[in-house]
Amino acid sequence: MTYRDFSKQAMAYAASIGCSACELYFASGESFEVNANGGEIDRYSVSRDAGVSVRVSIDGHEGYAYTERIDEPEKLVDHAADNARCIESEDEHPMQTRQSYRSVTHVDSALKGLSETERIALAKRMEEVCLAADPRVRRVVYCAAEYGAGSVIMENSLGLLAERSSDTSAIYVMPSVQEGDEVQTGFAFRMGKEAADADGCAKESVAEALGKLGAKPVASGCYRVLLRPFAVCDLLAAFASMFSADEAQKGCSLLAGKEGRQIASELVTLWDDPFDEVAPRAFDGEGTPCVKKAVIDRGELKTLLHNLKTAKKAGAQTTGNASRRSAAATVGVAPTVFRIQPGEKAYETLLCELGDGLVITDLEGLHAGVDAVSGDFSLKAAGFLVQGGEIVRPVSNITVAGNFVTMMKDVTAVGNDFRFGLPQGGFFGSPSMLVSGLTVAGN
Repeated sequence: MTYRDFSKQAMAYAASIGCSACELYFASGESFEVNANGGEIDRYSVSRDAGVSVRVSIDGHEGYAYTERIDEPEKLVDHAADNARCIESEDEHPMQTRQSYRSVTHVDSALKGLSETERIALAKRMEEVCLAADPRVRRVVYCAAEYGAGSVIMENSLGLLAERSSDTSAIYVMPSVQEGDEVQTGFAFRMGKEAADADGCAKESVAEALGKLGAKPVASGCYRVLLRPFAVCDLLAAFASMFSADEAQKGCSLLAGKEGRQIASELVTLWDDPFDEVAPRAFDGEGTPCVKKAVIDRGELKTLLHNLKTAKKAGAQTTGNASRRSAAATVGVAPTVFRIQPGEKAYETLLCELGDGLVITDLEGLHAGVDAVSGDFSLKAAGFLVQGGEIVRPVSNITVAGNFVTMMKDVTAVGNDFRFGLPQGGFFGSPSMLVSGLTVAGN
């Protein structure tokens, strides 16, 4: 049975058993991953999958069912209807009607046009460049190339029909360097249209590893801190749920009811931009047209992120932030592309403004050391000690603690060195940010 036949039969059957609406979400995709080690292929996988979920509204409730078998649509609809009858929540979750969408231009990522042999060669090349870059590079912990492509078809009995396709590419590498008894690692990645830059990625990772040699803790205390882009991206990803209207309505966000209030420094503007070339899309996980919006505008919280359900509950308009991680997932709320607007100051200028303090380049323990409800964090960190605006030495084995909202209010300067972090269930980008104070535990 073709998907088109499946969808027609599913919607016809849903109507016949009394469903007021029926929606289908069909997703198919392919993925490729390879890791090189010692000049050989250490890990290699190629997969292709497809699945379809049905969401029905019946007797004022909604239910989901999912399958990877494109046959017996009636059975899938029955499962969804049975699930709906088990739901006790009275919250309404409308389905989207027929929409028109902005034209979106998607640029193919770097690995799309490469054969599997060429992708494998790219991973091996990164390892070769790392090992040749410096005699202190003893091995490469991992050296990977990944490619993924997928397509989505959404349609429902209310007239909605939305289709899109996308692809992603990424390479990343972690070399290990040794000097005497000291061992350090570095990390670098490239994604999207830059994912074929094996040499640049490898050299950056080695430079980072070598820059950590001689690292040691600093004395405990409160420090002025310059957060590099990847560190800010990690924090932004960890606290993204704070901007979800769904979490706010559950009482799990400090930002509930804070629209129109100052929650950050006037230097901070946070965009949710679904049209950014890193991952452009025309519609969200419910088929609502996407829109670029300032979530924080010069420190003021303009909006939380809504899907149709949370918007209905709040008496507001959806912001086009319905999220479905896969065909098997229910509808949630998530950012599209979250990015902090860069300023005009170069990194060197921010170093001078920092004066005496710390540059934080790496944060670890984001799954255990972050409380997205309270906004508190306590994370293992690494970076550099700065005195008189000059980097003195590398720093490691310290813990940086604070509160995300308080930290955003304490931003005193924003750089122009914008970068996207490694995707973490979404895309997060930021420049460096100078913060007036964070608590550091060290010696």
